[in-house]
Amino acid sequence: MTKQRYNAKIQRAKGLLEIAAAMYETSLSFQTTRAAERVLQTESRVGHELNFKLLAANRDGSNSVPLSFAADSFAELKGVADRKYTLAWVNPTAAATLAYRGTGPFRKKLPLRVIATFPSYDVMGFAVHKSTGIRSFSQIVAERFPLRLSTNVTSREMIAASPTMFTVSAVMKAAGFTLADLKKWGGQVISVPRPSHPDRRKAIQSGTVNAVFDEGIKSWGQTAIDNGFTYLPIEGQILRRLAALGYQTSVVPKSRFKGMISDVPTVDFSGWPMVVHADLPNDVAYALCEAIEKRRKSIPSDNFKPIDMRQLCANDEEAPFHVPLHPGARRFYRDRGYLK
Repeated sequence: MTKQRYNAKIQRAKGLLEIAAAMYETSLSFQTTRAAERVLQTESRVGHELNFKLLAANRDGSNSVPLSFAADSFAELKGVADRKYTLAWVNPTAAATLAYRGTGPFRKKLPLRVIATFPSYDVMGFAVHKSTGIRSFSQIVAERFPLRLSTNVTSREMIAASPTMFTVSAVMKAAGFTLADLKKWGGQVISVPRPSHPDRRKAIQSGTVNAVFDEGIKSWGQTAIDNGFTYLPIEGQILRRLAALGYQTSVVPKSRFKGMISDVPTVDFSGWPMVVHADLPNDVAYALCEAIEKRRKSIPSDNFKPIDMRQLCANDEEAPFHVPLHPGARRFYRDRGYLK
């Protein structure tokens, strides 16, 4: 039987990629409990921001396909549009929608297309404790209520760069107040670096905070309800202003959270889309989809299920997309029978 191998440079490149992925399984990582889902969650000192390139091995670059990848949010979407990156994997779909439409933090429409949207169900949650008596955003403004608010990092840079904090700020702005207003009214803003941070759960349970505005509702939403919080509806003028930007309507569903008596309208924060430039050659987009298919069993999923290639192009509740599929990706999904 004939032996097979990669050439020496590819061997080293693939080996480094495997080592990088395996770093999350080393002693530099540790586990915390994600209470709402009752699962162990891996954290790591290694970090999570990704930026790497596969460059041409031959000096003149002839017949080569250099690729560069990034994972995060607004800046990476701009990087794809500026051809700094071949592909950006971002969270959530709403971030890519704003970029495609040229709204929110984007001054113009960006030439983007989607090749796959990975499932990650989420909605924005705006919870307040029943003891506040607050039942609407307009009431917060009218009473200049001094909320003790738990949210994400609130630096000016994060509000501009983070889809989470941009969305929280956009909702508050549409309602007629800001984080600065809350502080002026005597309130507090307590930041955590991620929705599932243990400090948030402690603050909810101890009564240190009486409001939580954030995404990642699966990690803190049930804890909030269990400790006397209710969700404020995003509706009327607030919802219309957000829809004009490109946000999609959704609900905090009573079916997912024990103790809720009805769905509460909000905006969607689902989906992890992989985004490329509209001008990416069709054969490269096709090959990227082939690579996803080949490694689908190794790619972590947010819904605890094996990656289903059909779902990556289905535009469903867990994996919505509002940026067109790249023609090369569409051809791949049709060739494989994933897209009808």
